[in-house]
Amino acid sequence: MSPLLILGIFLIYTTVLFVVTFFTSRKANSNTFYLGNRVSPWFVVAYGMIGASLSGVTFMSVPGWVKETQFSYMVVVFGYLFGYL
Repeated sequence: MSPLLILGIFLIYTTVLFVVTFFTSRKANSNTFYLGNRVSPWFVVAYGMIGASLSGVTFMSVPGWVKETQFSYMVVVFGYLFGYL
């Protein structure tokens, strides 16, 4: 891929994000951002928690950490498994 195409895709993506943010944050405040006005459904919170725990950083850093801690991290993985269920 050419650098111009990559830059174009990046600029279009960034513009779309700013447009979506503009229209969805018109009546938002700090309470909305941090607490969701305390009306977030449980499944949205659960989806966010799972997404945060399975982030790209996890896939990049955990394999080396597992070797260093002699697989004691496996207990955490089992906890995730039961917690997700």
